[in-house]
Amino acid sequence: MSDANRAYHRARVSHRAAFAGLTVRTATVKIPAVPVPRITKDDLKQQLDSGSSPIFIDARLKYPYEHSTVRLPGAIRYVAGSQTPALPRDRDIVVYDSDPNELASSRVAAELIRQGYRAVALKGGIAEWLAANLPTETKEAPRQTVPEPGALKG
Repeated sequence: MSDANRAYHRARVSHRAAFAGLTVRTATVKIPAVPVPRITKDDLKQQLDSGSSPIFIDARLKYPYEHSTVRLPGAIRYVAGSQTPALPRDRDIVVYDSDPNELASSRVAAELIRQGYRAVALKGGIAEWLAANLPTETKEAPRQTVPEPGALKG
């Protein structure tokens, strides 16, 4: 495999659809591979204590995000593939999710790095941050509607 091929992550979308004898092929899409640096909760805490405040991006999947009542201070909600919010390019960006393997946050951080931002993924995600009793802020969780009288009867 050549160096050029190693530099790219190939996301092949090759579906064939037959409709009335017509075959349709989609194009191959090449996405540059981007190594995503990680930051530990301890290193991030030191950075916050020194007065340097990065921008936090909350990249949790829909269910974990919607059913949580906490986020890192000032976090901006962003999901991979959606429109990138207006972010300053002169500040560090820390992306976190709820997965201990940082899958969603790594994807978002790589996307931001490709766009020229200085992004890292939080190692261990919000779970390790919470376990260490580090600063968070409250966010609204979904509210369930009260069932109509008699709706729960069998």
